[in-house]
Amino acid sequence: MALPPNANAEVFMREVDEEVRRDRMTQFWTRWGKVAIAAIVLALAVLAGVLYWQHRSREAAGAEGERLQAAYDALGQGRIDKAQPALAELAASDRDVYRALARFTEADIVLQRNDLKAAAAKFAEVAADTGQAQPIRDLALIRQTAAEFDTLKPQVVVERMRPLAVPGGAWLGSAGEMMAVAQLRLGQKAQAGQLFARIARDEGVPGSIRQRAVQMAGLLGVDAVPAAPAATQEAAR
Repeated sequence: MALPPNANAEVFMREVDEEVRRDRMTQFWTRWGKVAIAAIVLALAVLAGVLYWQHRSREAAGAEGERLQAAYDALGQGRIDKAQPALAELAASDRDVYRALARFTEADIVLQRNDLKAAAAKFAEVAADTGQAQPIRDLALIRQTAAEFDTLKPQVVVERMRPLAVPGGAWLGSAGEMMAVAQLRLGQKAQAGQLFARIARDEGVPGSIRQRAVQMAGLLGVDAVPAAPAATQEAAR
């Protein structure tokens, strides 16, 4: 049975279209086949490399964790000489956490020897390490400042601690206390008294620091005793 003219035209066009596609694919693989295969092989190689690197990275992280634990075990036994080589190696680690922990520990070791200058230098390394999270850098700056507090100009202490001595902040107690003492050395008694009062009233500050802040604020003429809760006041009546 003969097909209508329109049907013949459609079949012919479809066959031509398929033939053109086959020709194009043939030309593509003739011209670009080797390049495409090379690209696929390269992509697979890169993927394999990434997977291998992740595996090795996990293994290396585990090994560094074991070395750090071994160093802490040695310190617990009083064998500082055995711990120090591992800590020195970890202080140069590519992994931020191990690098920070090693440097903090090295600083604590020299602090025990009352070498404040060396300890401050170690803390300063962590504070300046842009790979560390900001809270870790802030803590390092506080400990650096505490180590070299007596050798710093009071204004330097104030400027360092001002961004950290904020109400509700994690470091209000430690940073605020050093800042307030520095203000006293600068003769800024009113500012110091108010800062001690803020420290005393902040429930997030450790109790020992709050107690000192209450006493210091009182000596400076500022009432920093926290108000008793309403229920407690009613019970006292």
